[in-house]
Amino acid sequence: MNERYYDIIVSPVITEKATMASEANQVIFKVAPDATKPKIKEAVEKLFDVKVKAVNTLIRKGKTKRFRGIAGRQSDFKKAIVTLEEGHSIDVTTGL
Repeated sequence: MNERYYDIIVSPVITEKATMASEANQVIFKVAPDATKPKIKEAVEKLFDVKVKAVNTLIRKGKTKRFRGIAGRQSDFKKAIVTLEEGHSIDVTTGL
């Protein structure tokens, strides 16, 4: 049962922007490309034992980067911005 939830939630996104969003009771996760908002909400509620208010998703398109003059491409990935109910919080720096 829990393995299915770990397939949906790939990893937390830890950036400066994600840290600022945590002040507004939001957490940002990298999720599976085929994950839907209801699946993401269910996975977060079951894994972290919190109440989710809303889920917003976006697909970040891959960027072209150069390393030692050789062009490479980062892959696309899907992010979910999860807004939690008041009084609930997730500390993503400690892990599961």
